[in-house]
Amino acid sequence: MNSIIFSVQELFRYDAFLAGFASFITCVLLVTTKKWHGSLSMDTTDGLQKFHTNPTPRIGGIAIAIGVFVGYAVSSHGMAAAEKRAILSAILLAGMPAFVFGLMEDITKKVSVKVRLLATMASGVLGWGITGTSLTHVDIWGVDWLLSFTLISVIFTAFAVGGVANAINIIDGFNGLTAGTAIIMLAAFGFIARQVGDIPLAFTCLIIAGAVMGFFLVNWPAGKIFLGDGGAYFLGFMLAWISVLLPERNTSVSPWTSLLICSYPIIEVGFSFVRKTIREGYHPSQPDGVHLHMLANKRWAKKAFSSFSKPIQNGLTSPFLWMYAAVPCLMAVLTYQNKWLTASCFFISVICYLAFYSKLAYFRWIPPRRN
Repeated sequence: MNSIIFSVQELFRYDAFLAGFASFITCVLLVTTKKWHGSLSMDTTDGLQKFHTNPTPRIGGIAIAIGVFVGYAVSSHGMAAAEKRAILSAILLAGMPAFVFGLMEDITKKVSVKVRLLATMASGVLGWGITGTSLTHVDIWGVDWLLSFTLISVIFTAFAVGGVANAINIIDGFNGLTAGTAIIMLAAFGFIARQVGDIPLAFTCLIIAGAVMGFFLVNWPAGKIFLGDGGAYFLGFMLAWISVLLPERNTSVSPWTSLLICSYPIIEVGFSFVRKTIREGYHPSQPDGVHLHMLANKRWAKKAFSSFSKPIQNGLTSPFLWMYAAVPCLMAVLTYQNKWLTASCFFISVICYLAFYSKLAYFRWIPPRRN
């Protein structure tokens, strides 16, 4: 009974609430003042992957960054406050390259994907420089031996962080999709951290989730403000860094747990790379209109919600993908104590994604053979 009461109290922590409130107010201010900064901050409706009908501010990442900072600033009291502040300060400092270069793209539209990817990788290296933490094991024979060398460990961590951050940016296509998915992932990370006794990391997840929720309330369902690249890369870095911290701080948790929690965006970007590579006349860096969330919008949301306006149809695409993203997160929560089960669940997630994609793209669970 006491544990239940304690869990309920955790859900209503003032630092997470203030992080969300600060993020929400910042979003409202950015929306109401868009006539002053809109010439720089607006996302136009032109483009293959644009689904909104009106120019919209794409600098919502500012609100999330402010929300996390407020959560850090007010976390001076309570359980494990010092360690929690240490984690948050490292995230805020190390995440700046990912955030700044993404925000520069939002404003100038001139920062290449390569530069932004390198910036997120730099955030991973900076995270190691601040905390001394990098991936030292992934529960794969041979690879763990290589990761015992600091240089290889840091390089591997940088690539992993950059990959997850880029994956989060890839799924940022519809109102509430990325923010809702991130909240689900943070809930899984936080729950597991709480179960293994890592209270500082659990509360860190709660504060970040609060900041994301503040943005979410303005972003979904009507899309009054977007994350933008600054928000997507910064949020992606935070999720990636928590993915590193959870198994490194708690040896009873396998890195496969982090991979499973992040499996939806990771599988999406991996499959997209393969799909574009084998597509004649296409380069993997070129955008296309057949990501999973785009197919869900076309096949399901537009038909199920045909009487709604286009902005609302846009937002109502996201719940289909939230349910899909929640499945591997739930599996991670149930299997984190057994690395073999967790690894198996990841491969099941890959199979489910391919079947799900085939059903939407080809109207059958198994894709047709190429001639």
